Amino acid sequence: MAIEYKNAGVDVEAGYQAVALMKEHVKRTFNENVVTDLGGFGGLFSIAGMQMEEPILVSGTDGVGTKLKAAFLMNRHDTIGIDAVAMCVNDIICCGATPLFFLDYIACGKNHPEQIAEIVKGVAEGCVQGHCALIGGETAEHPGMMPEDEYDIAGFAVGIVDKKQVIDGKRIKEGDALIGIASSGIHSNGFSLVRQIFGLNDPDAKEKIDTYYEELGCKLGEALLRPTRIYVSALDALKKAVQPKAISHITGGGFFENIPRMLPDGFDAGIARGSWEIPPIFQLMQEKGQISEHGMFNTFNMGIGMVVAVAASQADAAVEALEAAGEKAYIIGEVIKAEHETPEVILE
Repeated sequence: MAIEYKNAGVDVEAGYQAVALMKEHVKRTFNENVVTDLGGFGGLFSIAGMQMEEPILVSGTDGVGTKLKAAFLMNRHDTIGIDAVAMCVNDIICCGATPLFFLDYIACGKNHPEQIAEIVKGVAEGCVQGHCALIGGETAEHPGMMPEDEYDIAGFAVGIVDKKQVIDGKRIKEGDALIGIASSGIHSNGFSLVRQIFGLNDPDAKEKIDTYYEELGCKLGEALLRPTRIYVSALDALKKAVQPKAISHITGGGFFENIPRMLPDGFDAGIARGSWEIPPIFQLMQEKGQISEHGMFNTFNMGIGMVVAVAASQADAAVEALEAAGEKAYIIGEVIKAEHETPEVILE
């Protein structure tokens, strides 16, 4: 008896169907710079006409980690793609880059075309929010290696910036203001700890994730799956109003790891407790998990998705520009001169 690919667990026809279903979502992201169409061996994107003296390409790649477990438990797959885009484009805009295009990679135990299309629908929405084109991707079926009802997703973004416009923190000075831009929630980091806190690894995880919390105003799963905020439009508006000196995306490692990454040696970040509103989800996790303050700020974004350093004289203008762009923004601290070389965060 002849054995076909489908007998081995890979359904090529399902792959074709998934591509057909996702096409309308992908087309939403196309602009005049997209040269190729969906289905080619490579994605073509033109940078002709971009008025830059010394253009520099900026790249970033990331996934969404174990936040996927929340999507599996909720059986909701239309927002996780937004997270994949956000984790990449929010990184590359920290140096002043403008996102150009994005590619995704989905590995699944079994190709369920409608589910794959839902995932890509989220990716496309993230690309629309991030002002970039979805010019390619890959869906790989891994029978025998992954459960049939599970998948993983990762992405890759490319942006561009003129060398003279690169934001690298070199102009940081003592007394510069630190502006915090609000997050939409947990975003896509720390979910291994989140799952432990709420018992989402337990046999009754589905019941737990469907629990309604008064302080959250929704079911736990709805709060956990809230998509990562994409800050491309916000930073575009900010750069038109002020001159950012450094930008940090608050991802894994929270405040203590990420804010120092934007500071030159010899400077610390003084962060003022109480200068912004910490969302209820973080307060709930801290109480339920009995986690220390340091542990929370060393793992989660605590309600601040991006931190921007600007001259103190431009702090109010920065907040106004961000709020006009639809963001919540706060002056959360200042740059402090330090005697040691390695930058640190000081919670004051």
